Amino acid sequence: MPKAGIIYNDVKPIAGRVAIELKDQLTAAGWDVCMTASIGGILGYSNPDSPVCHTPISGLTPPGFDSDMRFAVVLGGDGTVLAASRQVAPSGVPLLTVNTGHMGFLTETYLNQLPTAMEQVMEGHYEIEDRAMLNVQVWRGDSVLWEALCLNEMVLHREPLTSMCHFEIEIGRHAAVDIAADGVIVSTPTGSTAYSLSAGGPVIAPGVPVLQLVPICPHSLASRALVFPDHEPVNIYPVNIPRLVMVVDGNGGCFVLSEDRVYLRRSEYKARFIRLQPPEFFRILREKLGWGLPHIAKPSSVELP
Repeated sequence: MPKAGIIYNDVKPIAGRVAIELKDQLTAAGWDVCMTASIGGILGYSNPDSPVCHTPISGLTPPGFDSDMRFAVVLGGDGTVLAASRQVAPSGVPLLTVNTGHMGFLTETYLNQLPTAMEQVMEGHYEIEDRAMLNVQVWRGDSVLWEALCLNEMVLHREPLTSMCHFEIEIGRHAAVDIAADGVIVSTPTGSTAYSLSAGGPVIAPGVPVLQLVPICPHSLASRALVFPDHEPVNIYPVNIPRLVMVVDGNGGCFVLSEDRVYLRRSEYKARFIRLQPPEFFRILREKLGWGLPHIAKPSSVELP
């Protein structure tokens, strides 16, 4: 019996309703179905009184979501996709992402197209696009305080008010650099269209094997976004700051003290997305962000007399 999964945003009633309907349809068609809420992929926050909030990366995988599962359907918006990718990346389950939210930059199809999409997926007529992920850890001495898989970005900044921070950053074997800014972002190509884009970073096509470092409101004109190979790990040391806040993928993180070290590296796990047609990144940029749309009238091709 083939096995499929459903991951849904249980905060949105429509996602929960469609999840139950889809489970009944798949079960009637002879599929073994595992269903779970995306809240299981929400990272959560540590706090100063209890800084250790360490859930192993593999501990987020729901029961039944293993390598025998052919695919999983994700019902929600971009936040749900981010959470679901953390839940299933260790088992390599491909995700069909269905938009029930607003922007849906990471989603593949819409609810009104779900019946056709399911028929195509159940027949195996699709491609799989792999997206790189980051392993993010906070170390204090020889102990890991917190870790997570990251599909978009890691952000490190001061709280509760925005103000200048100093960071010493080591990339691979290169000499450490000092950056003074309101914060720093380390982003994957997938995350290059999210927070780092708003902070002035470049858009990077998903298949390019790089990461980028983006200072947030840097103090110096010389501190600008840096793109570097994704096989090089990154160590970030806060300098002379009592406490910073680290946020991963916008939905979880921890406090980082001056004696801590943030360590990032490309994960051995990947987010695997089902594509119903060959991926076309520029089309998504155009449809979702308006990139490349004409802003002036083009001259007519008709020759005047």
